[in-house]
Amino acid sequence: MSQFGTDVTSDDIIDTLSFFDTWEDRYKYIIDLGRELPELDQAQRSDDHIVRGCQSQVWLVSHEKDGRLFFDADSDAFIVKGLLAVVLAAYNGKTPREILDFDIEQYFAELNLLKHLSMTRGNGLKAMVKRIQETAEKAG
Repeated sequence: MSQFGTDVTSDDIIDTLSFFDTWEDRYKYIIDLGRELPELDQAQRSDDHIVRGCQSQVWLVSHEKDGRLFFDADSDAFIVKGLLAVVLAAYNGKTPREILDFDIEQYFAELNLLKHLSMTRGNGLKAMVKRIQETAEKAG
């Protein structure tokens, strides 16, 4: 299970990124976060789990435990794995209501993230968020 959302929170990501002076250093940190995501096994890399709208291959698997949603995610691109970690820090281990109430736009604004991603990466990031929010709506 991923540590993102439980041991590493959205506040932790905001705090750590604020220490870096350049976006090059921030990108390196985001890529390092992605390296900490556990790899999905091949059985979970199915069409059912693909997130549509991403430039890279992205898989997102959800499960519920004690009224909370947990997500496992993977990608074939290092920066995207890092972006998945950033998103999971905000959503993993939360109730469906907490997921739907979380202001993801404010979170991205605090990270100043979308301004520093290509349009296709930004759209992929939004597709990941949408998939998680849809999962929360169904579970809620």
